[in-house]
Amino acid sequence: MAQFRAFADEAGVSIDAEALRGAPDLPVGSVSWPDALSYCRWLEATLRDSPGTPPLLRQRLADGWRVTLPTEVQWEKAARGTDGRIYPWGNGGPRGRANFSAARPGDGGGAAGPTPVGTYDCPECPFGLRDMSGNVWELTRSPYQPYPYDEEDDASDLDADALFVMRGGSFVDPAANVRAAIRGGADPGVRRPFIGFRVVMTPP
Repeated sequence: MAQFRAFADEAGVSIDAEALRGAPDLPVGSVSWPDALSYCRWLEATLRDSPGTPPLLRQRLADGWRVTLPTEVQWEKAARGTDGRIYPWGNGGPRGRANFSAARPGDGGGAAGPTPVGTYDCPECPFGLRDMSGNVWELTRSPYQPYPYDEEDDASDLDADALFVMRGGSFVDPAANVRAAIRGGADPGVRRPFIGFRVVMTPP
C-alpha cells in the first residue's frame, strides 16, 4: 500500500480513493488493470533513476529487463513450481496458511479484509514467495482465454472486449478458490477491494 501511495503522489494520477486507504503494509486493492500497469511503468522508471537500486536490478534494467505484471504462465509457475502442487506450499489445505473465507468462518476463519503482506510464511513454497494464495486476487497481463494456454496468442484479438486473468483467490473466497490452478477473469476497468497485483521483472 505504501509503495502504491508513493506512486499516486509522485505520478499525479487519478486513483480510486479506496485503493489508497489502509495501513502501509497491506496489499493494494481496488485497482484497475491500467492502474497496475501504470504502477509498473512508474516503478521501472524509479528503479532506473534511484541511486539506491541494488546493482543486480540496475544491471538487468540496463540489459533491457522490464518491470510489469506476470503472464498467467509466469504466475502459475511461481505458485506451483514444477511439481503441480495444489497450493503453493503443497497439497494440504489452506487453513492457517492463507487469508481466505472472510465471510465463511466455518471454512477457515479468514480476516474481514486483507492482512499485511507476508503474514503467512511459506518456507515450502518453490520460490519462497508469500501470499500467492488468498489475501487479494492478483492481476496478470494475460487475456482470459481457454486452456490449453498459449502465450503466443496473447496479442491476438486485442480489439475485442477482453477480460484479463487474475490468480490466487482472495480473503473473501472459499478454500477451493485459493488453489494455485484456479483462474478468474477481470474486466480491465473494474476496481474491487479484493483485486490487486504483484510485479515481476522479465527479460527482453
